[in-house]
Amino acid sequence: MTTKQLLGNLRLGDSDLASIKDAVRDAESRTTGEIALAATGESSDYSFYELFAAVIAGALVFALILAFHTPIEALIARSFWREETWYFPAFCGIASFAAIALCFLLANAPTIDRIVIPRRVRSARVYNRSIRHFAESGVYATKERTGILIFISWMEREVRVVADSGISGKIPQSEWDALAASLATGIKRGDTARSLLETIAKCGEILARHFPAKNENPNELHDGLVILEAGE
Repeated sequence: MTTKQLLGNLRLGDSDLASIKDAVRDAESRTTGEIALAATGESSDYSFYELFAAVIAGALVFALILAFHTPIEALIARSFWREETWYFPAFCGIASFAAIALCFLLANAPTIDRIVIPRRVRSARVYNRSIRHFAESGVYATKERTGILIFISWMEREVRVVADSGISGKIPQSEWDALAASLATGIKRGDTARSLLETIAKCGEILARHFPAKNENPNELHDGLVILEAGE
């Protein structure tokens, strides 16, 4: 999924991205905490599950052909001047392979992916990807260990809020999980921009209560929404 497609799915335009960046700056001005945001089309490559589902579909087609082999063989006999013994096996192979190829192609659609990939697998991959970006983007390396990451994974329909160690000791993860669930609901509703702005403001309020701004309050992280390539 390209950046343009992801932003289109999230219904975010240039003005929305600018508003999000401004909202982060405003929230961070009242706290020593840092707020980072990232979004990706999908958090992992699920080719194994897509291929497995396609093979199952091919096996089902093969089983159906065997169950109705008599009328199928009769149809083949009527369709050719001369019937060869290899026609039916060839038909079985071609039909099964075509079913596998078609299902594998369809399984790349996000809606189908959410059906064939177990929820627990999707959730684990989103968690792993969010932790990886948390480390790679330097959210973990703020001076007072007070960075949080708001991570959106489109295909999996999941949002994660990951907080650094300086925050987790004072603010329970359940509070961040509630904000993540609220944001996910807003995205599903097609109201990503407003939901993100509300989430950023609430994150800023929570951080300001526990980590108020000091005289020196450097901006340590990128303020805007970072778009990650799917599976990157």
